Order: sequence, then structure tokens, then C-alpha cells
Amino acid sequence: MASPDIDRVETVEKGHGRIEVRRLESSESLAAYLSHWPGLRQVCRIERRRLVRGKQSVEVVYAITSLSRQRADAARLLELSRAHWGIENRLHYVRDVTCREDACRTRSGNAPQALAALRNTALTLHRRQGFRPVEGQEHFAEHRQEALAILKEPRTE
Repeated sequence: MASPDIDRVETVEKGHGRIEVRRLESSESLAAYLSHWPGLRQVCRIERRRLVRGKQSVEVVYAITSLSRQRADAARLLELSRAHWGIENRLHYVRDVTCREDACRTRSGNAPQALAALRNTALTLHRRQGFRPVEGQEHFAEHRQEALAILKEPRTE
């Protein structure tokens, strides 16, 4: 095997009372060691260091991607990672506020995942009908037959 071809990037952000340093290292040659993942092109290591009120924390995560270095160098991979978590955080916020997900007491088996899928489906239907999440909940609570009719409609996209 060839020696790893490491591409690196580092960002430093100050704000909200903290300093955050993010480092991403990626390699295409290391992907060969994980040949059981079809389409794998790069392996990444992401390190996040936070300094908040004098207390430092370090988090290291590893990731894989099907994007080649030509499509996504280390800087682009770091951007994509940050964007993913922004979407995740917004989705969880909406699910918690609209569907009170954090108050749900269901914790065992496949039920939590099934309920999350149902909540995501409901929120998607609200958006496709032009409603904001809370508006959609209120509208379809009063118009249940309309909600059922939407589920029966064939999709035209």
C-alpha cells in the first residue's frame, strides 16, 4: 500500500463565549483498507477543540465518504460536515417544538425510530402543503379527512 496522501484543513472560530478549532484530515489511499464499503473514496478524521470559560474539550470523530478529492478536498469536507449538523440540529429542534419529541416516553425496541419516521413524514407533508410545522399540525388536527386524502394522492414530481 502507498503511504497515506493526507489533505488537511483547520478553522478557528470565536463567538458565543467560546473558541472552537476544527481540524479535518482526509486520505484517499487509506480508503483501500476498507474495500468492503462499495464506492468509498476518502477516509476522514475530524477533531473539534472547544475552549469555553477556560475549560477545554476535545472530540474526535471519523468519517467515510464516496466523494473523491477532486469533488471534495479537506476544506469542502469540513464544510459539508458542519452543514450536516446544522440540518440535523434544525430538524431536531422542529421535531421537539412541533411534536414534543423530547417529552415522548417511548424508549425501547424500534418504536423510537418508527415514531421519528412518522414525525418526519408528517412534517414533510406539512411543508409540501405550504404550511409551517405548527400551522400544519393545527390545520390537520381540525381537518383529519384532508390529511388522509393527501396520503392517498399519487405523487406527481
